[in-house]
Amino acid sequence: MWKWGLWVLYASMLFNPSSSCYQCFVEVEDSIRLCWGHVLTEYNIRNVDSCFKKLGNIFNNNQKVIEAGRVGKGYDQKLKDILNAEIMPMAEEFDKKMNNDTVYDERLLTAADNFIAAAFKLPRASGCFPPCGFQASGYVYNCITCQYDSCEFPLDCPTKNITVLENNRTQMRCDVPFPLPYEMKVVWRFAEEIRTQQVDQFEEVTVGIDRLYSIPSAGLRHQVIPQVVVGHSELQEIFDLSLLPGGQIVPVPGGWSLALLRLPPPSLLTACLTSLLLLLFLSLGILHWWSIKKEKSDVEQAEDDPNSRCPVREIYLLQ
Repeated sequence: MWKWGLWVLYASMLFNPSSSCYQCFVEVEDSIRLCWGHVLTEYNIRNVDSCFKKLGNIFNNNQKVIEAGRVGKGYDQKLKDILNAEIMPMAEEFDKKMNNDTVYDERLLTAADNFIAAAFKLPRASGCFPPCGFQASGYVYNCITCQYDSCEFPLDCPTKNITVLENNRTQMRCDVPFPLPYEMKVVWRFAEEIRTQQVDQFEEVTVGIDRLYSIPSAGLRHQVIPQVVVGHSELQEIFDLSLLPGGQIVPVPGGWSLALLRLPPPSLLTACLTSLLLLLFLSLGILHWWSIKKEKSDVEQAEDDPNSRCPVREIYLLQ
């Protein structure tokens, strides 16, 4: 129960927002062994809680320790080895033995300084190069989260226009501002006659480690036009072919003309539809009124016609 209480106490320190490399690489059990015999000199009593707070002040609240831990991707294991080389001998030495707090102060401060000096000798991350791309070499280890921080850039990079002369040799190179693996596979894809970044619109041309792609003779089939420009060109072509001298429109097969096929603006369509509905309702109202009036007229005419009345029978009284 006592050991479990120490573990809970230490765990509460681990989740403190000011955590550092110590809680990333040193096991809880080893910290309990390290602090087991911590004695407060002033009161001559053993106090494990005070030892845990000392660890937090020396490692977790030390900005130099945090900065020293910002190594490049793959070097977090080296950080662990360096820190454990300082802490584990003390944990073995202090386990189940009493030591004054002044001894802990001196040994732990020395361990932190040694860790900072050795960690700063490890390779640093190359940094992030904006504005885009998956940059594994830019990952930086974060001792506060015990994870690597990514560059968090979008994967898609901006497009770049290349103007070439027809029938000339053209070369394109896959260059980025950040380091790439030496044997990385390069996939060249091409979207014919459209300018887009939608991957499903591209067809694979070649795959390999060569970042250079050549077109022996550039032609019109290699031209890439934005989709808006393509649509505008097609409409302009139809318009040019449809006009005759005098502004007449060439009729299309079947007797229809392009003028009839052209839709009016939405506002005009709305006005026309509203007028038709009003005309329909007005016609239905007039028809209903006329039917009621006709029925009433038939009833009045039937009342005025003597032939339409019922005959009165004579009644004889017998005496």
